Amino acid sequence: WLSALRFDNLALRSLPVDASEDSGPRVVPGACFSRVRPSPLQNPRLVAMSLPALALLGLEVPAADREAAEAEAALYFSGNRLPAGSEPAAHCYCGHQFGSFAGQLGDGAAMYLGEVLGPRGERWEIQLKGAGLTPFSRQADGRKVLRSSIREFLCSEAMFHLGIPTTRAGTCVTSDSRVVRDIFYDGNPKNERCTVVLRIASTFIRFGSFEIFKPTDEHTGRKGPSVDRNDIRIQMLDYVIGTFYPEIQEAYPDNSIQRNAAFFKEITRRTARLVAEWQCVGFCHGVLNTDNMSIVGLTIDYGPFGFMDRYDPEHICNGSDNTGRYAYNKQPEICKWNLGKLAEALVPELPLEISELILEEEYDAEFEKHYLQKMRKKLGLIQLELEEDRKLVSELLETMHLTGGDFTNIFYLLSSFSVDSNPSELEDFLEKLTSQCASVEELKVAFKPQMDPRQLSMMLMLAQSNPQLFALIGTKANINKELERIEQFSKLQQLTAADLLSRNKRHWKEWLEKYRARLQKEIESVGDADAWNTDHMKVMNSNNPKYILRNYIAQNAIEAAENGDFSEVRNVLKLLENPFQEAEGFREVREDAEEEGATATAAACAQETRSRLPYCSKPPLWASELCVT
Repeated sequence: WLSALRFDNLALRSLPVDASEDSGPRVVPGACFSRVRPSPLQNPRLVAMSLPALALLGLEVPAADREAAEAEAALYFSGNRLPAGSEPAAHCYCGHQFGSFAGQLGDGAAMYLGEVLGPRGERWEIQLKGAGLTPFSRQADGRKVLRSSIREFLCSEAMFHLGIPTTRAGTCVTSDSRVVRDIFYDGNPKNERCTVVLRIASTFIRFGSFEIFKPTDEHTGRKGPSVDRNDIRIQMLDYVIGTFYPEIQEAYPDNSIQRNAAFFKEITRRTARLVAEWQCVGFCHGVLNTDNMSIVGLTIDYGPFGFMDRYDPEHICNGSDNTGRYAYNKQPEICKWNLGKLAEALVPELPLEISELILEEEYDAEFEKHYLQKMRKKLGLIQLELEEDRKLVSELLETMHLTGGDFTNIFYLLSSFSVDSNPSELEDFLEKLTSQCASVEELKVAFKPQMDPRQLSMMLMLAQSNPQLFALIGTKANINKELERIEQFSKLQQLTAADLLSRNKRHWKEWLEKYRARLQKEIESVGDADAWNTDHMKVMNSNNPKYILRNYIAQNAIEAAENGDFSEVRNVLKLLENPFQEAEGFREVREDAEEEGATATAAACAQETRSRLPYCSKPPLWASELCVT
């Protein structure tokens, strides 16, 4: 059935390919791609496949012999055999990682197989991620493991079905080949199964692709491999704009500066809208380096991502982001910073004074506009656009923060709020809302001090006596955060569950009165209140998901798969294909039956002593121990 794939590898015809076929780690000057070969895996077998994603490539799984189809997918999408017409290659790019220029990076584990023409003539680049060594693997082995591959596979598809621009995932194939990984960088390595994900996108070119021309960086001393090759920069701009922004190419056929400015304006707007979408579903990317930013405005490279559970604007999903550079509330400004680095990389083909002006004029305005439009939909404000809406949204988020509300479930519940509710119905609704707020136990876990008191005391003394040395080993923001955590934790020792419930109900009642008044204005502005209510519900129900890929749901699927049971991965995939609807037959996931699970390590998740819990539930206490790096 894979013989249906029709390849037409335009990127390799349009951009320079490295003459050397040496697959060892090396600098690759003067080229955008290097030819490579996937390394075979032992006994590859299919974990799961996304039929909607494969359909983009014109592939339909034959119903008559599903088992043979899965075996064929495992053989070809592990890299053990190459489809006819494919031309494996690894893409060269650079990047600013955590704010510092890192020099040459490139596809260290991913391989371009080629571009497949879809049934409607559209072009899809397909990649194998985890297929072995490339010239860009540096000290690594070019492999990915089951754990990270399942997360990328599921989240790529989850984001698409949430309506957020993203790369796709067609298959996830594991094997009996193993590599050693130190998951938490704590000296406890373990053997893990090599696994490959088939990734699909219009292109995987990213901001960092244009940074290969960067001269020596004054801070890191690193440079791109293709300094002074402006001819390649021109080739790349011609290819990217002509292929992925054809309307811009057509509008400015004879003026490259105007064309490049229009391209930069469009990628600025797309990026702003993308981040607004992330913020509205509580998605944190985790590693927003310039090499993880798509040149066509897609969510790309799913690593230590996370969907926020309890609303915390400073939520950090990446356990190795020690300074919180990529925290939830910093994503908009970081993406703007990354666009600034792209602007630098386009000089001299787009002068910086032009691109900087575009960035200042377009980005913030586009982000705010799209964010508020999306939030209005999430609140069912479909008739009027009032200036007060911005305040209503910020007060909602503040109430969520004060009460430890579950971001996804609170929004989902609001669709059942009635403007006409009587006091008894309001009380019932408040009960539902407060059940989605953090308990005293959950808050104690969230605000548990992270520093040893002696360490904190030493850091405070150092900040006073030797600010220069303190600046090297700590930040004032981190110390202040720890002091706040200690203060909150101390207050929680005195707080009873009844006091917390009473306080939470008060906060929510205050906000609901404002929400009710705003909805009343909607109703007063229309002739048919019943028709408005139908549309109001429809819009809310299509913008507030019931199901997201919470870390604990992914963890349960991963642990089952590591024990040879792929059914949970497939169940979760099916669930995430319809995130806005109540799913029949998908009511439960595992939860710790024992309260001590709250303080157990993430490894304890594998215990069989778990009761069952709805997939849409806020996380069990043990989930707070999960750490993704």
